[in-house]
Amino acid sequence: MKGNLAIIACLAAGIAAGRTGLAPSWLTGHDLPVYILSALIFQVGIGLGASDDLRRMRQSFGAGMLLLPLATIAGTLLFSAAGVFLLGDRSLADCLALGSGFGYYSLSSILIADIKGAAPDAAELATIALLANIIREMSALFGASLFARWGGRYAPISVAGINSMDVCLPSIVREADGKDVVPLAVTHGMALEVSVPVLIGIFCGA
Repeated sequence: MKGNLAIIACLAAGIAAGRTGLAPSWLTGHDLPVYILSALIFQVGIGLGASDDLRRMRQSFGAGMLLLPLATIAGTLLFSAAGVFLLGDRSLADCLALGSGFGYYSLSSILIADIKGAAPDAAELATIALLANIIREMSALFGASLFARWGGRYAPISVAGINSMDVCLPSIVREADGKDVVPLAVTHGMALEVSVPVLIGIFCGA
């Protein structure tokens, strides 16, 4: 919760700095987001390579464990596509790109801003992606018991998106009433983490 509030506070501070003209030119240029994006992707690779969870996942991996992340991707994109009817000024590709963050608010928003580049709606889309993915993470954190009651023990994993392997893992284990879901939750999070730049790149480039 504190982390999400800090992100929202930083966003508000950035908007204020941009509106008042206090932000220096090097902060508003195109190069900085590229550097930040590269550092984030590099950090993802380091985390995947060094994680003990990755080693445990390899040991317990089965092809069936990919069914849940595939279902999460399909369900998320299906409901994201419905955004076309709610956001009349947004294309289908934009709505799908917004949904393709799967809770990874930092990387997805920077990716969208970078790929969209000079497009007039790039900053707006990136902001929507940031807020949508923060809301997804907070919903998974505070609604785990509700999702488990409605959809079964695997539902909180799917709702958590990439956060099923870290932030939301304790609540997932608690609601699933057992640590046997840990390999599945970690595999789910890692599969979605890898899919984020791929899917956003496809939809933003469409």
